[in-house]
Amino acid sequence: MNIDAALVERLEQRKQQQLYRDRLIVDSPQGREVIIDGQYYLSFCSNDYLGLANHPEVAADLRQAAQDFGVGSGASHLVSGHSRVHCQLEDELAQYTGRERALLFSSGYMANIGVIVALLGRGDTVLQDRLNHASLLDGGLVSRAKLVRYKHNDLSDLNFRLSQVQSGKKLIAVDGVFSMDGDIAPLDQLSSLADSAHAWLMVDDAHGLGVLGANGGGTTEHYGLSQADVPILMGTLGKAFGVSGAFVAGSSALIETLIQYARSYIYTTAMPSVLAAAILRSLKVARSESWRREKLNRLIERFRCGASQLGLSLLPSKTPIQPIVLGDAEKTVQAGKRLKEKGLLVGIIRPPTVPNGSARLRITLSAAHEMSDVDKLLDGLEGLADG
Repeated sequence: MNIDAALVERLEQRKQQQLYRDRLIVDSPQGREVIIDGQYYLSFCSNDYLGLANHPEVAADLRQAAQDFGVGSGASHLVSGHSRVHCQLEDELAQYTGRERALLFSSGYMANIGVIVALLGRGDTVLQDRLNHASLLDGGLVSRAKLVRYKHNDLSDLNFRLSQVQSGKKLIAVDGVFSMDGDIAPLDQLSSLADSAHAWLMVDDAHGLGVLGANGGGTTEHYGLSQADVPILMGTLGKAFGVSGAFVAGSSALIETLIQYARSYIYTTAMPSVLAAAILRSLKVARSESWRREKLNRLIERFRCGASQLGLSLLPSKTPIQPIVLGDAEKTVQAGKRLKEKGLLVGIIRPPTVPNGSARLRITLSAAHEMSDVDKLLDGLEGLADG
């Protein structure tokens, strides 16, 4: 069988299982509304939690940086691609997160893989929550350390599995906010457990930074945890901060180790300076305009109250991620199509992104939304609980 025949057969199987994914082509900036095929939709499927992806000041700083630095960095950070703007952004991120230093990566995926591969190898163990993001899991696999997965947010199971590790370094890696369920990891307890087990703790706070905490410091601020409590912190810059890229924050020794050993940092072209400049402005807006987080919390409360009145069963999430688990993939696809026909876009999430039998509508809220938008979404969801 030639390669195309084999691939077509595999793709057909995915279509029959209602698991085939299509890409939407968007002809507008990200925002509360987007344009697809000439039609406007209210969007509830973006991770632009603070509504900064199309902020005029962020866009203006990007345009100015393009004039000052061009549009490409030209090389890796370790050759000639590391600009003054990169230095400024890393300093700002370290200060923002309360860490000694920070290091930029091109994406959260590359950051997670880079960290785990740099810190662990054969003979070591990485312990991960079963609902961790794929990038953390892949980092564990690529590192060649033993990958151990514990039950979701189950500290007893984690403690038992830690007790079985007899040698080598131990790293507990966990999402701060779980991307498909929206719940928050018990980082205060995880930190204590890691300390008692002489393990390192790494937190992927992609969906917490900018959103949680009085200043948007994420899950570590939410729990009041320091660098000593969470020594390895990863955050992304394309969600609440509305731009692109990622960073790792921690001690000077950690950052220097990553510069020397993280292959996904060393062997790739640096983030363009124009993006770093845009992120610097986005960080300033996120810090100074606390009303965005306050409004977001009101929108979340309104949605959860309305969904409860409709008889919809929600997961226990206090974050902008509000999933409605329908279970069956085909049912979920059809529900998403009906909402789209009403001018409402939501995420249609199926296996393998989530476990079998837990297909869901992944609804995400943004500070760019209005209360009336949430009410329109709730109107569109009416009757869903009845099947």
